[in-house]
Amino acid sequence: MDQNCSRGMSDTDGSCDKARKKESGPVEVQMCQSVLPCHANHLEELGAGQLLKWMDTTACLAAERHAGMACVTASMDDIQFEETVRVGQVINIKARVNRAFNTSMEVGIYVTVQEVLSGVTKKVCVAFSTFVAKPTGTHKVRKQEMLEYSLASERRRLRLYNEEAFKNLMKDYYNLQDKGLCSRKPVAPVVSTELTRVESIELVLPPHANHHGNTFGGQIMAWMENVATVAASISTCRLCGYYPSLGAVDMFRFRGPSSVGDRLVFKAMVNNAFQTRYSKRRFIGAVVRKRIRMVYLGYNNVAALTVLAGKRVYVHEEADKLSLKVEMKVKTTAFYAFSLLADLPLRPQWDKNYLSCEEVEKADEEETIYHIKCTTVNGSKSRDFVVLLSKRQPCKDGDPYVIALRSVTVATVPPEENSIRSEVKCAGFLVHEIGYSTCKVSYYNQVTSGVLPYVEGNIAGWSKSMEETAMSCISFLEQDLLTTQF
Repeated sequence: MDQNCSRGMSDTDGSCDKARKKESGPVEVQMCQSVLPCHANHLEELGAGQLLKWMDTTACLAAERHAGMACVTASMDDIQFEETVRVGQVINIKARVNRAFNTSMEVGIYVTVQEVLSGVTKKVCVAFSTFVAKPTGTHKVRKQEMLEYSLASERRRLRLYNEEAFKNLMKDYYNLQDKGLCSRKPVAPVVSTELTRVESIELVLPPHANHHGNTFGGQIMAWMENVATVAASISTCRLCGYYPSLGAVDMFRFRGPSSVGDRLVFKAMVNNAFQTRYSKRRFIGAVVRKRIRMVYLGYNNVAALTVLAGKRVYVHEEADKLSLKVEMKVKTTAFYAFSLLADLPLRPQWDKNYLSCEEVEKADEEETIYHIKCTTVNGSKSRDFVVLLSKRQPCKDGDPYVIALRSVTVATVPPEENSIRSEVKCAGFLVHEIGYSTCKVSYYNQVTSGVLPYVEGNIAGWSKSMEETAMSCISFLEQDLLTTQF
């Protein structure tokens, strides 16, 4: 087996664990693995379960090297698989501890696949896993500043509230259904959900357990993937004659350990066909999980803006990435400025580049999708954008109000013939409170080819449209406050 594990250190400074002999920086573990026929399914594609096992093993090694003690998998966040891996290709898995809490830590996992002959590398997935330390003595997992320290804290908050959010959304859905506001008609299934019910019992043997005697989290995820694939195969093969492949995984949450000798029972059933009242509830659950995934997309939106803001530049160009920053001091409260800027349909009142802005879809009070139409530039076609707006109020004193924007794809808003569908990679506002009635508004934009026509004159120095737009924004925020006061 062509397998190699090595560890590299990042450039982030940090203190040292005794177990690592005073080496500095967060631990990074890397695994390279050739995909052999024994790892693949009948289509010569790498099984998702096998990949999950490798990811969990690599992440666990990073967690234990960081903590200097035994660690077990507590949960793994949602995963989107972007590439199919085939026999003969090489999988590269990198795992690094992003942040350590009191007894747990988050490990970021980045997976790529490389074609051996061409050398072309593609991203397979990105995942975040939580590990819990199991101290054998008086050792404690220490806190350490890292590159993604604050982002890891936000992800941890999402995990803690994920289950409660699901319950609330399910309750809201049933309330709407009881009031007759949700009248989705079920499509008659060709295959009954009862026919897709699969049950498997697995005996935990020594090869399935780690060196502490606990079942590998990755092994459990692999067994879950296997039974789910069998259930999906029953449905898809009968409906359309195709074999299914795993495209995404919702959060794994491990509620307790299992050990060698235990028997684990796995049950799976397809959720998207509903003939009985039981399967209809599962279908509703799938709809609710879609809303939760949009909330996670909103997190990624806010995280991207946070990283961009950390560059602290007005005009920055690095690796073909151009970023802009505009700062404005506004004589109004931070909350009031946040409220107006987060109401995107108001933007045409102060931004001359906006023709219109219409709401398309709303997941909750913090995540909304808009369709924006912009003016023509240099005689070319007008441009339009479909963006997700994510807004966040401060979690603690000193934190800014956040309004993040990024492009998304929505089937209900296809590209129009008379305009150019363009992309916003990362943009938005951070609003900091300076005093009781004064705030600082910082605007950021990671410029793309679709945005460049609106700012190139400013960069070249022969236009002051950005300065004029900023002054218009300040006037709008301050004047609107005066209007409401009188």
